[in-house]
Amino acid sequence: MELVIAALIMGFAGSFHCVGMCGSIAFALPLNRTSNLTKTIGILFYNFGRISTYVLLGTLLGVFGKGLKLAGILQYVSITIGIVIIASVVLPSFLKKISFTSSYYLKFNSWVKNKLGKRLTKKSNTSLLILGLLNGLLPCGLVWVAMVASITYGGVGSGALFMLLFGLGTFPMMFALPYFSSSISNAFRTKMTKAIPFILVAFGILFILRGLNLDIPFISPPLSQDGTEVKSCCH
Repeated sequence: MELVIAALIMGFAGSFHCVGMCGSIAFALPLNRTSNLTKTIGILFYNFGRISTYVLLGTLLGVFGKGLKLAGILQYVSITIGIVIIASVVLPSFLKKISFTSSYYLKFNSWVKNKLGKRLTKKSNTSLLILGLLNGLLPCGLVWVAMVASITYGGVGSGALFMLLFGLGTFPMMFALPYFSSSISNAFRTKMTKAIPFILVAFGILFILRGLNLDIPFISPPLSQDGTEVKSCCH
């Protein structure tokens, strides 16, 4: 239950980040706007692709998380992740100096953007599905935080489930953006962008609390030595 609540809250709260950072793609989707039905179907195809990519990433990272759990260091990893997230907001200039970007990643990111740009010119549900799949691979701080969170649950299934629920949490906003694109102003998007640092700090604090094993329901559940949640007695 803690996983479900955390993933949905992270997705829903973090989706306000999407207004400022990902809104341009959502507004540019090649939707068939001949009717509300065709527009809705197109948006559903796009979001299905996007969330499918999240689930795949969660599955792959779950393998890594399983290894960390078996090594008995999962809660320390959670604390470290929380500190890094907060530091990225408080000390962004310092982190830029020590950041490392692989040339392979840059090439891959360039390939994704190139394919995405070509699909934005093709008006079909297939293109919208592929756009969603590709969008899930674009660099996004919010998605990266969710991916790291999926690792801390220490399992393949839990990693996939976390990313699925995270994606569903972002769905209301990511559906509304392209559907009501003509009604969303640049000023509103700018205001939402200003909220991003506060959202990231809140997530960082949650990571730290989770790793501290404070026995706080849904926030810092008690963990056993292998990093799994301790079940309370039913008697």
